[in-house]
Amino acid sequence: MIKKRITFIWLIIFLVAGCLVKQPQSDLSVFDLAGAEITTLAEIVPDLKKMRIILVGEHHSREDHHMAQLRVIQALHQAGARVAVGLEMFRNDSQKVLDGWIAGDFTEEAFQQSYYDNWNFPYAAYRPIFEYARENKIPMIGLNVSRDITRQVSRQGFQSLSKAQKDKLSDVTCRVDDAYMKFIRKAYGAHSHGNLDFTFFCEAQLVWDSVMAIHTLDYLETNPDAIVVILTGTGHAQKAAIPRQIAQRSKLPVAVILPELPGILDSQIATDEDADYLILGLADSE
Repeated sequence: MIKKRITFIWLIIFLVAGCLVKQPQSDLSVFDLAGAEITTLAEIVPDLKKMRIILVGEHHSREDHHMAQLRVIQALHQAGARVAVGLEMFRNDSQKVLDGWIAGDFTEEAFQQSYYDNWNFPYAAYRPIFEYARENKIPMIGLNVSRDITRQVSRQGFQSLSKAQKDKLSDVTCRVDDAYMKFIRKAYGAHSHGNLDFTFFCEAQLVWDSVMAIHTLDYLETNPDAIVVILTGTGHAQKAAIPRQIAQRSKLPVAVILPELPGILDSQIATDEDADYLILGLADSE
């Protein structure tokens, strides 16, 4: 009797463990802003597979946001999509490092050093994404612009750039809609410390958006079957930012997924002019 009871207990443990292991990685609650209904990531994956670019926003310091981004990447990859991951966190001139990481040519220590040369938020928050990409040979793309260019624009304006520095950028002026202007003013208050001209700061934000759009489209031009999942801050991910810059240069279908931020970005405040979907059930905003 005792032996049977122990066997039964182990059977229950095995079944529970099996359920946990097999629980779909895509099981995230999502609010469809166009349909005004709650759904799941698993249910919207077929629609996401029809996209060529998917932006998944984040607050850089939020680990739950990064785990949600990972779940989107996993869901698409497991559904058979040819996924590539576009990163705000890496400059385009660091592409060899990203390629070397995916190829297994870099130790984690060396890769981490390059990460901190590009970005200043904790590596650990992004580590599961980097590891999953490496394990599954998912390309990662450095989308950001040289910090020298954004620094120069923020201090001297877009017109101070040389012809070579402007490269593929169209003329950048601080003409944006009210919603995006609100984001830029908020960012200006957080970062400028009163030392930067607001118009120049605004132009720097638009350069950032434009360059990430351009590098994404460049990748898709040579990889026409790929879906690029862009990981970037919520301000850059919203439709008025990078997606607008993409739309000015291409007709490729784009989707925007943002994390719900109660009282800031939720189903009562956001519309389908901001994003297509909100990820629900994450921790309260900081």
